[in-house]
Amino acid sequence: MADTTSMPALFIGHGSPMNTLELNPYTIAWRELGAKLPRPRAILAISAHWYIGATAVTSMAKPRVIHDFYGFPPELFAFDYPAPGSPELAEQVADVAKPVWVGSDSDSWGLDHGTWSVLAHLYPEADIPVIQLSIDASKDLSYHFDLGRRLAPLSDDGVLIVASGNVVHNLARMNWAQPGSGFDWAQRFDEAARVAMTSDPASALGLGRHPDFQVAAPTPDHFLPLVYLAGIADAAGQPAESFTEGYAMGSLSMTSYRVG
Repeated sequence: MADTTSMPALFIGHGSPMNTLELNPYTIAWRELGAKLPRPRAILAISAHWYIGATAVTSMAKPRVIHDFYGFPPELFAFDYPAPGSPELAEQVADVAKPVWVGSDSDSWGLDHGTWSVLAHLYPEADIPVIQLSIDASKDLSYHFDLGRRLAPLSDDGVLIVASGNVVHNLARMNWAQPGSGFDWAQRFDEAARVAMTSDPASALGLGRHPDFQVAAPTPDHFLPLVYLAGIADAAGQPAESFTEGYAMGSLSMTSYRVG
């Protein structure tokens, strides 16, 4: 019989792909969390890096590992995370999301670094089935919040939902002279998100009107995974709690949250 242990849901600020290979305060926290969590029957990953014009889910039995970046060391391009897929979970996601339509992707995507850079520390054995949900770039915040609410019951069926992005993500404003600190605007927006997520997750929808939103999220791809967790938290009737906090290069927030 499949394990249907209730699982938390996570938002992880994944930062640089190099976190895959490095031990630092963030990756150590991910490892410690993975050691404490019950073993999920499968993982649904919502990565900032599958940002397309539709909502779809990977449905192949053996997803390929995608190295969706450039300019990094050969060791990172050689990294493999050969987790199996789960066509069954893909069907279940499409079912719980109704009437929202979720397409089935059997050959075009796989697991990108927003997923495997985190799972490499949470579950380094790569022996738990993993599927990915795309982020529909054509939809507004309320669509993603609602879809997060619809996905919430999966957590009670042994599925670990891992949303991966960054609350603040502005690569154009990165300052290599500030490796562990955040600009004033980055800290203001990150703090506003913290207040929303840890008190009233539904209020995270209002972050799109925050005066620092455009500079904190010049493109919403890395921010939207947080909106999914806000929807899950709202459906669960409980706020999120942060388990890592910090900044990188001035313009990246490494804050991570869990629900449940």
